[in-house]
Formats: sequence, C-alpha cells, structure tokens
Amino acid sequence: MTNPRSKTEVLSETAKSYIKQLAKEHYFLYKTTIETKQMRKGIDFEYQSIELLNTVMLTNFKKNETRETRGHLTGECDIITGDTIIDIKTSWSLETFPAFEEDAEDRGYEWQLRGYMHLYDKPKAQLIYCMIDTPNELLNEWDNLSIHRVSHIEPEKRITMVRYERDEDLEALMIERLHHASELYAQYINQLNNK
Repeated sequence: MTNPRSKTEVLSETAKSYIKQLAKEHYFLYKTTIETKQMRKGIDFEYQSIELLNTVMLTNFKKNETRETRGHLTGECDIITGDTIIDIKTSWSLETFPAFEEDAEDRGYEWQLRGYMHLYDKPKAQLIYCMIDTPNELLNEWDNLSIHRVSHIEPEKRITMVRYERDEDLEALMIERLHHASELYAQYINQLNNK
C-alpha cells in the first residue's frame, strides 16, 4: 500500500517487485522462505502472547483458526471478538518492543488490520504488541539476557495497543490497489506463458 513516487502510477515499485516475485513463484511452483529467530518467536510463541493479553485484559481470548477470503484478498487474524479484530505481534526484545503507542503506530501493520476488518466485516481493529520472555532455544550465549528476560516486568507494561476504526475510503483504496495488483500479476503470468 506504499504510495508510488509518480502520481500517474497506482502501485509502488516495491509492490510491483513483490507481485513479479509472486508470479514467478507460482509459475515455477516454488516458494521463497525467509525464517529468522525473531519470526520463529512470533509464530511459535504467539499463544504465550495471547495468555499475556488475557492476563492484562481479564479475558479468555482464543487463537482464531479461520481464514477468510474475499476475491483476491485473504487473511487470518489472530483473535475475533464481537465487533473487533485483534492482531498480536510478539516482539523479539525490549529493544524492538514499541513501548510507546506512537512507536507502534509507525509500524506499517495498519493495512493488514484494515484488510482483516474488510474480510471479517468488523468495525474495529486492535494491533497489540506483546513482550514475553525469549525462549532459550532462540538465544545464543552472547545474547543480552536483560532485553530478553522480561517476566519480572508488570504484565500491563509489556503490552502496547493501537486501535483502528474501519474507514470506507481507505478500504476502497485498498480494494482498488488490489485490483491493479491482480491485473499486473495476470500480465506477469501471461508474459511467462508466452516466453
């Protein structure tokens, strides 16, 4: 959703490059996999972050396992409540944890949440950063434990929340760009077919 440099363009160069890579992966039937220990923590220990959130909010949220698809848009949010989508981000360390709401707002996840609000037809969304202890298996002997061992910090201090309201104009922009992205993807596939 990054804005293009030129006003005559709809998609940014970054978006075009991503779409080209995706078309190539689908055409040649392979998948580029990027895995880091930071990503592993976020994926493998998401349930601990949800437990932290439940402790702070006095809730009993459960991980959503339902993926929604509308046209070319697909996604699976972490938690669904009555009128709100919640997405959890597990921070790698205290250095990367956005302790201030203004730092969390600059993270570029807003469009992901807007996509979820569209997919699940919910008027509100929350992006919640959680800081939990980093498991030993993800750490090396030289890692600074003071930024990874955080359970001694009050639970409410280890959560930062950003709220979003559904916005029809932004949603329309997202759908329009998705349409252009789908057209570009089809062009790339056509180029590969006719090579």
